[in-house]
Amino acid sequence: MERLTILAPALLGITFLLVMFGVYSLLCALGRAPTVTGLERRRFSELFGPYMVRYALWMIRPLERALVVGGVTPNMITLLSVTMCMGSGAAIATGHLATGAWLYAFAGVTDILDGRLARATGKQSQAGALVDSVADRWGELAVFTGCAWYLRHDGWLLTAMLALAGSMMVSYTRARGEGLGLKLDGGMMQRAERMFVVAVGSMVGAWFAATPSQVDYAQPALGTALILCGALASFTALGRWLEGYKALLAAAQPDELRERREARAERPAENPMRITGEHTA
Repeated sequence: MERLTILAPALLGITFLLVMFGVYSLLCALGRAPTVTGLERRRFSELFGPYMVRYALWMIRPLERALVVGGVTPNMITLLSVTMCMGSGAAIATGHLATGAWLYAFAGVTDILDGRLARATGKQSQAGALVDSVADRWGELAVFTGCAWYLRHDGWLLTAMLALAGSMMVSYTRARGEGLGLKLDGGMMQRAERMFVVAVGSMVGAWFAATPSQVDYAQPALGTALILCGALASFTALGRWLEGYKALLAAAQPDELRERREARAERPAENPMRITGEHTA
């Protein structure tokens, strides 16, 4: 019965998403694809391509419009998102994996909405970007700390540390690149993908934890999701690091060549007919 309680909302949600995905695909096939703004400069990941991202944004557009009409500010949504992340971490830490999964999934939706809402209301600012970025890091830290506490009595604890390290490096590499004038985004395991993987892993773990005879599989289920998250996040961070290094190296080469040319121009020219004190025949 407990398994049914866990599975029923997930099945209803998945069914609804599949039906709406069919509607969206039909509209696209008929040449009436919904217009989605704010994607012009976005680089999509290998996991969620542009088609799925446009579908997701189309799905949340009614909620986005309702928030705009209701006068909700982007910072309110950011606060709600980080609060749900902290609640998710606390739920996972205490063994309530299903609750943690749902809270993290809803936090993922609000994480998309705050930026969309800022653009829709013309409230984009550096201050808002700072609030959003720092809140995201606190939210991830809370969730992975909760996972670490839940897995603390087993070797699976290391998987939470791996996921946390990979996630932080993805964010740090992007932030460091922006400080150097580079836009280092894209990759297979960005924030939305990390939230998706951890939420699914938590839900699968909750499924096993609901049956006493299979409760031992709950930690491996969550730990496996964290391994996937950590490994792909580290790979994403490494890819951004190399991309940034190559970009900076390429940008520095013209300056180095110019400096070399200027140095050669300032060097006194040698006279091939200069007298060396030797007589030649």
